[in-house]
Amino acid sequence: MAEDKHSSTDLPYVVTQNAEGQRKQPKRVRLDIPFVLLMFMVGIACAKQLHKFVLRRSNCHAEKPVHLEDYPLPPHVNSSYCPQSEAIFPIVHGELNAKLEKLYLEESFQLKAFEQLGRVIRVPSESHDDLRPVGEDDRWNVFGDLHSVLESTFPLVFDKLKATKVNTYNIVLHWQGSDTTLKPILLTAHQDVVPVEPTTVEQWEQPPYSGFYDGAWIWGRGTADDKGSLVAQLITVDALLRNGFVPKRTIVFAYGIDEESSGLQGAGKIATYLEETYGKDGFAILVDEGGGYLSQDGGKRILAVPAVSEKGYLDVRVEVNTPGGHSSVPPRHTSIGILSSLLTHIEAHPHVPALPRNSTPFHTTLCLASYSTQLPSELRRVAFDAVESDEALERLRDGLLARDPIAAAMLGTTQAVDLVWGGVKVNALPETASGVINHRIAEHSSVAELQKDITELLSPVASLFNLSVNAFGKNVGEGGAGDLVLSDAWGTALEPSPVSPTLGSGPWKLLSGTIKATVQGGEEGADAVVIPSLGIGNTDTKSYWSLTRHIFRYTHIGPEDMRNGAHTVNEAIRATSVITELRFFTKLILNADESLLL
Repeated sequence: MAEDKHSSTDLPYVVTQNAEGQRKQPKRVRLDIPFVLLMFMVGIACAKQLHKFVLRRSNCHAEKPVHLEDYPLPPHVNSSYCPQSEAIFPIVHGELNAKLEKLYLEESFQLKAFEQLGRVIRVPSESHDDLRPVGEDDRWNVFGDLHSVLESTFPLVFDKLKATKVNTYNIVLHWQGSDTTLKPILLTAHQDVVPVEPTTVEQWEQPPYSGFYDGAWIWGRGTADDKGSLVAQLITVDALLRNGFVPKRTIVFAYGIDEESSGLQGAGKIATYLEETYGKDGFAILVDEGGGYLSQDGGKRILAVPAVSEKGYLDVRVEVNTPGGHSSVPPRHTSIGILSSLLTHIEAHPHVPALPRNSTPFHTTLCLASYSTQLPSELRRVAFDAVESDEALERLRDGLLARDPIAAAMLGTTQAVDLVWGGVKVNALPETASGVINHRIAEHSSVAELQKDITELLSPVASLFNLSVNAFGKNVGEGGAGDLVLSDAWGTALEPSPVSPTLGSGPWKLLSGTIKATVQGGEEGADAVVIPSLGIGNTDTKSYWSLTRHIFRYTHIGPEDMRNGAHTVNEAIRATSVITELRFFTKLILNADESLLL
């Protein structure tokens, strides 16, 4: 990395990085120390951008395409670079599936479904970052109101399935199968929504908790994340019950209450209950919210991107402690000034994105080279060449990074300085100043590697200011002017998730075949390619790793079905996408019940 020329200050260290992402030893340079707060947020359901950089593990194939002009391949043609499954339609339950497909097309059924979602949206079940445990904070009580709505809207579901309330407000529904030797499947969603910022209410075209159906869109917070999926699952169960379906394989539904905050009171408690009830590795497959699909070729080519893994997570608190005193006799650098130097130094050295040949990003890029119409032909050629050529592999990484900034978030660890504190009075020297840096850890990295990296990066700067260094509970440097403390800010460090198997995996084939069947059974002439992806945010599945190896994060909607995305003003979903989700969940449940793939 080339060094920039900077204006003179008292911060003479820059730690550079090589192409492999390793930080080199510090060398003296001169640079300025502006106090910058870097805000970088990435959404978990940004499927339109995710499709360019979604990730996959599979075997590399040394063969090269003979005719590049044949690419992208049509969805029905299998690629050795990106093996696809056949569409899986219910056979044993074929008549029931066909009957429900017709039912879902009836206008009266659709209008009822839209109103059912609207009722659930009208309950403002917000989860807040500062919520105290259930039983100690009245703001949880809104989930009791939500339960009343759910139970009155879906009385048959709550009557026929065994409902268990975990930690008061989490819901687990158990639908007993007739064959107890079969592992159950687990479908999950969450009841909570991101709070609506009060100052933005007037910007909404429809009130944020109206659940209003305007003939095309259903409006309100939670329609896109994640009440749409929750209600679609319950409508599916209700329809199956009313049409006499009796499962052979047990089905479990789990709905948490704080996915949008910590997950500790929700999925964290559910996970304990499920493991105690069903055992470790007690489920054949788990499907939660996650990556959706992208339409190409006028909707005839669907690229579905279920997430098979998620990035890790670490909030690092950077705390500087120095002696206090009166501001009329200040030191050369206060704790706030030193903190600003440290944070600026961090921002000046982002983590280098990597594309190892044995990594998920590389193999999924091969999938996109095989099937996506939006990958430039030159980059497609480079992707195929990169199977064997190291030089091509570097060009592929650089080409992905140049094409869209989000590639850096997909290929490496990200860092964002999001919080700062310091000082209590204008004439008092600040004794403590601190900031919190949010990290999303790359799939190929770890919490320990990140802690080591940031310690090595900041220790030379701390030495310059004569600070002692305590890094994640270990004393690693001595100084006499104060101390620098690096720590896990909230005790919420999370390793990158295990990668769910895809190559030769029965559960992956079942999910992929169900997605393809849902697409083929919809618009005439449409077909799907299923490409594993990486979740750059974290879902409730972070609590469920012990329940199954086969965790997939997928919501069967496209970006065109969300009017303005999630977590923002004018959140709304296209009403017909609710029906599409019903078709997906129906086929998933029926296929899982009769398939030998699980």
